[in-house]
Amino acid sequence: MFDRRFVQRFDWGLFGVTLALGTLGLMTLYSAVTADTQSPEKILVIKQMIWYCVGMTLMTVSFLFDYKSLDRWANPIYGFCIFLLICVLLFGKYVGGSKRWLALGPVSIQPSELVKIAVIIILARYYAKLANHEGFTLRTLLNPLILVGIPFVLVIKQPDLGTGVVILLIAASMTAFVKIERRSLIFMLTVCITAVPLTWHFGLKSYQKQRILTFLNPDMDPLGSGYHIIQSKIAIGSGIIFGRGFKKGVQNTLSFLPEQHTDFIFSVLAEESGFVGSLALILIFMILIIWGLNIAYGCRDPFGTILSVGVTAMIFWQVFINISMVMGLMPVVGVPLPFMSYGGSSVLTIMTCIGILMNISMRRFIVDV
Repeated sequence: MFDRRFVQRFDWGLFGVTLALGTLGLMTLYSAVTADTQSPEKILVIKQMIWYCVGMTLMTVSFLFDYKSLDRWANPIYGFCIFLLICVLLFGKYVGGSKRWLALGPVSIQPSELVKIAVIIILARYYAKLANHEGFTLRTLLNPLILVGIPFVLVIKQPDLGTGVVILLIAASMTAFVKIERRSLIFMLTVCITAVPLTWHFGLKSYQKQRILTFLNPDMDPLGSGYHIIQSKIAIGSGIIFGRGFKKGVQNTLSFLPEQHTDFIFSVLAEESGFVGSLALILIFMILIIWGLNIAYGCRDPFGTILSVGVTAMIFWQVFINISMVMGLMPVVGVPLPFMSYGGSSVLTIMTCIGILMNISMRRFIVDV
């Protein structure tokens, strides 16, 4: 039977923040792809609007059913996403030197975006069943390590280092939230520190090493691997306080800024709206993240709480990495800025996650007896 409290407790605040970010994202994308009058790409804005419409539908579906059913469907969802990642390696198409996209008729999807949701759900299910006051030991963390390791390896093989790092950070955030036994934590930190030089010598490809070296010194190759960071920092700095105005960014208009509609879209906004506009966007993201944590705090169900933390962690890390990347504070790893960067898979993933947060927010007053 339908409970009228669901309508009364609809999270209008979360919906409003989502609407504000989506609108700002479309406006910035429009500027990014049409400021160059020689080759305007308005079709990208139309496509993004279509993706947002589909995303709104997915968001609606995501908050209509009881989120607790995700506990029962965690394994099939995870298995399906792993299957898609395997299909990418076997049948995916190459774009920009990476095999990340799977063509489904006229539409191409990026399963590495969808697998983020699967990892969040499967870990929330596992941690909710075994959470205790002492914390998780190495033995109980073995299963989560395998569950995260499989998609991580498949994503890195594409290769997509940025998404792989985000998956690890999401898992680490959820694991830290449910608590790790002190001895186990010390051991894991020791292993991670030891693994850094091994990863550098044997795990990273030559272009990935070059990105890190370029991050440390962009001027070592200003017309090659350092070009992205240098042009992005020029664009952000030239915005000064109030920016140059809508569609008046020089770096964007003259096409000096590469990937201006995807990974470096924050640079477009910073040049056009300056420090004030950039700060406003960051504050809106902060409101969204705090809102997500508040939903987790108010939830009375362990599965819902951990699920909320995972979704919020995903949003936080993507925002943090992308903005740090375009400002030259982190290596360029190709992580989209939620709601802002062009891309259908990214929009569908983030809108589904917002729907899950709304779902938990609407049902957090219910306690299973």
